[in-house]
Amino acid sequence: MSGGVTPGLADIVAQLRRARERWRDGQHRVREVGGRELPSREALSAIVAGLRGALFPMRLGPPDLRQDHEDFYVGHTLDTALGALHGQVQLELRHQARSGTEEAAATEARALEVVREFGAALPAIRELLDSDVLAAYRGDPAAHSVDEVLLCYPGIHAMIHHRIAHQLHGLGVPLLARIVAELSHGETGIDIHPGARIGPGFFIDHGTGVVIGETAEIGRDVRLYQAVTLGAKRFVTDEDGQLQKGGARHPIVEDEVVIYAGATILGRVTIGRGSAIGGNVWLTRSVPPGSRITQAQSREGDPDTGRTLL
Repeated sequence: MSGGVTPGLADIVAQLRRARERWRDGQHRVREVGGRELPSREALSAIVAGLRGALFPMRLGPPDLRQDHEDFYVGHTLDTALGALHGQVQLELRHQARSGTEEAAATEARALEVVREFGAALPAIRELLDSDVLAAYRGDPAAHSVDEVLLCYPGIHAMIHHRIAHQLHGLGVPLLARIVAELSHGETGIDIHPGARIGPGFFIDHGTGVVIGETAEIGRDVRLYQAVTLGAKRFVTDEDGQLQKGGARHPIVEDEVVIYAGATILGRVTIGRGSAIGGNVWLTRSVPPGSRITQAQSREGDPDTGRTLL
């Protein structure tokens, strides 16, 4: 290796190798011989692009697609996307096996089962997304058509990713789910953990800065505006001060709730059905159905303050 325009390139490569080795030794990684060990963001991006096209072929599919060719396109695209997904699922399950959370001998059969179950769920995912598109169209006077909503609205883009990611999360491949979610997060500024449970007719207006935590539960026909946080109030630690994973720590938002821009709701609290939470409200307590909460009301009798934890 000559180094070309970079004198000392061989030494840089050697130092990077030593850094990798130190990291792998510190993480107790077994040296692998062969190809990639973990799923690929690039592969998942291509898979999700195919799934988007298969879900909405005449809007998110190829520009030259004709309606009389829809079924052929959907079938071909799904065959390609699900085949590629199978390879990514295998990588995650093998990683789980190495980490001791999955039997190595069971990974191949399980990978096929995950992909089959995911494929079977796509019609239901499409129905949920239809309800989200309609909610956005009906809830925004600036929307001129459902097509505009589907093609242009970042909240819908985020929900396509979330509906896919949530299904993968429930099928036991959380790393793939998180990658799918983070692809959308990077593109839209909307951060939805794939574990969050979100009912039909969900509308995120504008969207930038919205954060929805892992254990949040959101009912039907809920609307959020930009910069809303549904986060955790505090984390539980063990006797060694290490964070305890899991546990319900994010809000429950019941049906037909509206949460306006900049509101922050923290902890396992319940926002009752039909409530409206005003802009920039800081809320760490439950409110009953039909509540109307403003900044002044959120400060009264709600002294808790602190850093937002997600």
